[in-house]
Amino acid sequence: MELEIEKQSKGVRIITGDEAKLRRELLNKMIVLAEEKQYKEIILPSVEPQAIYTEKAGNEILGQMYTFKDKGDRDLCLRPEGTATVQLIANKYWKSQKDVKLWYFERCWRYERPQMGRYREFFQFGVEWINPRDIQIAKSELIELAKTMVELVTKEYEINDSVKRGLSYYTTEGFEISIPTLGAQKQVVGGGEYKEGIGFAVGFDRIMLKNK
Repeated sequence: MELEIEKQSKGVRIITGDEAKLRRELLNKMIVLAEEKQYKEIILPSVEPQAIYTEKAGNEILGQMYTFKDKGDRDLCLRPEGTATVQLIANKYWKSQKDVKLWYFERCWRYERPQMGRYREFFQFGVEWINPRDIQIAKSELIELAKTMVELVTKEYEINDSVKRGLSYYTTEGFEISIPTLGAQKQVVGGGEYKEGIGFAVGFDRIMLKNK
């Protein structure tokens, strides 16, 4: 059940009851799938410097970000996605370490026109493989893992393993998984290679449309 209250910000939701239970059950299944492949949880901050995303993801993302100044006059934002932060952490802590495998489940925020399956506050389940010894093995495993997660809610889906991804940190063509019956919001998984590794994110709110 989604609840509405007066003066609530547009594009955010209060979720309770059976829907909250279904979301938790699906999340738990996805965590099991990731951890069976030795991915470990990482918890990311919700408030970050704007520069993280303008430097990593490109200036085009600025128009979608919730930005503000704090009391120290620093330019901050609500996190619009997770991969850029993981890249920074990788550069600082894991440059000499191979095969660091991570998963996260985080709220993200983007100023977009709300519609079914697309919200301004939304949830992503992300999987990242930092410094893989063999990028092709990593890519194959990640695509199979993403497919298995989608199969938790449907068997009918489409995969495109050679697609131009929108964020500028991607170094090659990426991959996407779509569920055609979801219409305009059919893309539920997007991922690809970047300098520090390879990963993907599941649009949790969109995939939930097939789980109700």
